[in-house]
Amino acid sequence: MSTTFTWKIANLERTTADGKVNIAHYTVRAENGTYSAGAYGSVGLNGEVTVPFADLTEEITLGWVKEALGGEEKVAEIEAALQAQIDEQTTPTKAAGVPW
Repeated sequence: MSTTFTWKIANLERTTADGKVNIAHYTVRAENGTYSAGAYGSVGLNGEVTVPFADLTEEITLGWVKEALGGEEKVAEIEAALQAQIDEQTTPTKAAGVPW
């Protein structure tokens, strides 16, 4: 099964005086049809946002988030970590319990 990764914006924090977004909260969900894993994070945008708040889209904001994280290399690392969690669920390498 292949894994699907879904990036979403959970919330945005902005300065009300100028409407500039300065913090973006995001989620990443990985699913393969049977198992899933997720992550949540926040990134500072350092006032670099130039699009008026009312005109923002999730797609634009996710682009900024991924860039602020470190680009495609960091995105790949996050997705690989989620894939590792799904792989562990699929074929566990560790177990807990007692034999009785």
